[in-house]
Amino acid sequence: MTQDSEQQPPKIEFPCEDYMVKVVRDADDQVHDFVMDVMRRHAPGFDESKLKHKPSRNGKFNSVTFYILATGEPQLQALFDELKAHPGVHMVL
Repeated sequence: MTQDSEQQPPKIEFPCEDYMVKVVRDADDQVHDFVMDVMRRHAPGFDESKLKHKPSRNGKFNSVTFYILATGEPQLQALFDELKAHPGVHMVL
């Protein structure tokens, strides 16, 4: 297979409305508050009514899906880096 035939991921055009960020975290109010503070700081004005919460089968974890206005790669990198640095956050997609 040559590089020309390999499919490249689509480029994101900024600003990107309704950019999805999914956070898998401990099911703990303090971690939830941390995640919400980070999201509000890096993506002010996101629509909190669009949040989707899904608990894990055993209730130990919770995934939260956010839809934000992504303004550029620096914003997304800072957001992901800050979230991933917390020990209660297990995955950021």
